[in-house]
Amino acid sequence: MSEPKPLVVPSLSLVVLVGASGSGKSTFARAHFKPTEILSSDHYRGVVSDDENDQAASADAFEVLRFIAGKRLAAGRLAVVDATNVQPDARRPLVALAREHHVLPVAIVLDLPEKLCRARNAGRPDRQFGPHVVRGQSRELRRSLRELRREGFRYVHVLSSPEEVAAATIERQRLWTDRRDDHGPFDIIGDVHGCFDELVELLEALGYRLEGLPDAPRASHPEGRRALFLGDLVDRGPRSPDVLRLAMGMVEAGAAICVPGNHDVKLLKKLRGRDVRATHGLELTLAQLEVETDEFKAKAADFIDGLVSHYVLDDGNLAVAHAGVKEAFQGRGSGAVREFCLYGETTGETDEYGLPVRYNWASEYRGKAMVVYGHTPTTVAEWENRTICIDTGCVFGGALTALRYPERELVEVKARRVYYEPQKPLAPRGGGDPRAESRGQAGDGLDIDDVRGRRAIRTRVHGMVTIREENAAAALEAMSRFAVDPRWLIYLPPTMSPSETAKDGGLLEHPREAFAYFRQNGVGRVVCEEKHMGSRAVLVVCRDEAARQRRFRVDEGPLGVCVTRTGRPFFPDEARSRELIDRVRAAMDRADLWTELRTDWVCLDAELLPWSAKAQDLLRGQYAAVGASGRASLGAAVGALSMAAARDESARPLLERHAAREAAMDGYVAAYRRYCWPVRSLADLRLAPFHLLASEGAVHASRDHGFHLRQLGRLCEVDPGFFVPTPHRVVDLSDPQSEAQGVAFWTERVERGGEGMVVKSWEWVVRGPRGLVQPAIKCRGPEYLRIIYGPEYLMPPHLARLRSRSVSSKRALALREYALGLEALHRFVEGEPLHRVHECVFGVLALESEPIDPRL
Repeated sequence: MSEPKPLVVPSLSLVVLVGASGSGKSTFARAHFKPTEILSSDHYRGVVSDDENDQAASADAFEVLRFIAGKRLAAGRLAVVDATNVQPDARRPLVALAREHHVLPVAIVLDLPEKLCRARNAGRPDRQFGPHVVRGQSRELRRSLRELRREGFRYVHVLSSPEEVAAATIERQRLWTDRRDDHGPFDIIGDVHGCFDELVELLEALGYRLEGLPDAPRASHPEGRRALFLGDLVDRGPRSPDVLRLAMGMVEAGAAICVPGNHDVKLLKKLRGRDVRATHGLELTLAQLEVETDEFKAKAADFIDGLVSHYVLDDGNLAVAHAGVKEAFQGRGSGAVREFCLYGETTGETDEYGLPVRYNWASEYRGKAMVVYGHTPTTVAEWENRTICIDTGCVFGGALTALRYPERELVEVKARRVYYEPQKPLAPRGGGDPRAESRGQAGDGLDIDDVRGRRAIRTRVHGMVTIREENAAAALEAMSRFAVDPRWLIYLPPTMSPSETAKDGGLLEHPREAFAYFRQNGVGRVVCEEKHMGSRAVLVVCRDEAARQRRFRVDEGPLGVCVTRTGRPFFPDEARSRELIDRVRAAMDRADLWTELRTDWVCLDAELLPWSAKAQDLLRGQYAAVGASGRASLGAAVGALSMAAARDESARPLLERHAAREAAMDGYVAAYRRYCWPVRSLADLRLAPFHLLASEGAVHASRDHGFHLRQLGRLCEVDPGFFVPTPHRVVDLSDPQSEAQGVAFWTERVERGGEGMVVKSWEWVVRGPRGLVQPAIKCRGPEYLRIIYGPEYLMPPHLARLRSRSVSSKRALALREYALGLEALHRFVEGEPLHRVHECVFGVLALESEPIDPRL
């Protein structure tokens, strides 16, 4: 007796068990499927009614069952429905659910003898119902057997005896579209349309070795790369049969993969005798095929017929299809999926050329997989939300383009001539930027669903960072009302933790605690940078208009932006911002940094001086008001107490206390005045850059602080009237003398009224024994801290109270914001869609709503 064949079940499908009560469906399910895959109607009756046998609860139970099945299918997970399912009305919504999620419905029928089912039920106290129930179910089942395929079940397996049930095995079959274990590398080639010469030239440019052209072509890559054709191999061009012959040979030899295009499918229909109109270039292909043998034509038809609508590759990181594939369709199989992959989606309208208006699904794409497609010719291959169309209209006189994966490099060869006049011009009328029309709907728009609610954002340096819903709501308000154009907003800086509180002496903060922190975390070398008395500013600067349009998709306005640490424009008027950006651009030119960095844009972290340039309202409304009223009232009080003490010595202690308070208030006024001077024009401003955050192709977090200070110091050299260098000192934490010099560096600055210094590990990103190390710790001077903690904070009672402050929450916040900021830069530099960049930037702003002492 031959071994029973396994029951084939697609790895992503909806499995429907069909059988009378007592046929052993639940036992079969437990034997062959995971507990999490099994959705039992009995279980959900119990869930909704506390009684698995309560038939009155069946409607609610099946509603819950179908809901959960839908969630599993949407997540790409197999679902098994354990219910009798003997009636067509019970199966119909399940088939509809499978179709809704573009998965195949599978029926496994347990058609066991009625007598056996009744005997099994008799042995179960919870199955005490009359024999007529099983009799009716068995009758319905047998009546349905011949109809299951007509109902829509793609796989039907019938087990007719206990022995067949016991011997059954399940074979989970990977879907044809699933090539997640194929990691490439690939050279993905756009629509060829019979342009054989250009295809050969492109393959050679990609490094392929070609032999036997054109009659017995062979192609291979010395590094094992494979070509991946996006379909539309034929029509309109001069040598469609030769293109087919080359692609077929490469696929057969394992040197290529191919998906079908709509023109290929149309040719297949014609070759198979279907009534197809020979238009849109098919007439040329048919004429070229007349000289080919019937054997070749049959082989070409079989080749096209065997092509799969799309593929998901490289662990789900890449999806390819002729016209694209939405996230909900990826790795699934249905008529609707194939239709979309071949033709895309239209709005139902036609344009002025009589062509259907295509719906720009890519503008709303939010999937994990990079989608590479063709079908709609464009003059420029551009990324849009992790998707790219590489049909650059070779047959219309454009170019034949390939995308090298995973490198994301575009390689193209120009068409030798126009082979076929397009019905719609590739370039827009009247000249202009040809990319404007090819982009269609703006792909850089943001959706509120990208940022609202509780979110978990994975970062490469600090794992998962969670954004609470209430913080997201606050950030959404600030971002939507006050932030700059989000296309410029590629980074926001993190907050910075102070050093631990000084344990003794008359100071709240001292460098020795900052040095101790880094030493405890395994850092041997730090750099102490003077803390400039200004406001944090992030600058994005483009070399020219082409860079602005190409990298940021901004067509007008300044060639960059200057924003505050919360993403707001630094200046209320665009003219001042434009003047500042142009000043930075000019310095970059004179310092030759554009060339050295091989970039046409940069992102800088800086301090803009004076502080009053941004905080004028705060100074007038808070600091100056406190200073004026405090000095007036304390001055009057000291005057009155002086006269009282002259008459009565017992008033002297009170006089001394108020005199000390008056001196503290004078110190407070002097402290904030150091940060103020009139700003009437750009000439009154100073910029102190300290981080070269990113440029084309690079996030400079891997470079030490010496690199940043040297490169940005060159801007100070070419324009010393505007740029301010950052005085610094490198400290070896294993050398007490070097550490003492670091303390002296701080002391010298704070004694002359400076804000203090920032202590940073020499390497920007450092991991210690307990994980990611703080990138920077600020150590502020005693006079500056009067602005933060109040004029009298150094008086012993207040200082004793402040020594109990904790910096742990502030440091946890700083690390999360730091990780999000770096992640945003990496995503932008790597060409990820704006919503992915903005997710991180928005996260930094949201975390600013965390309930942490703002004085830290």
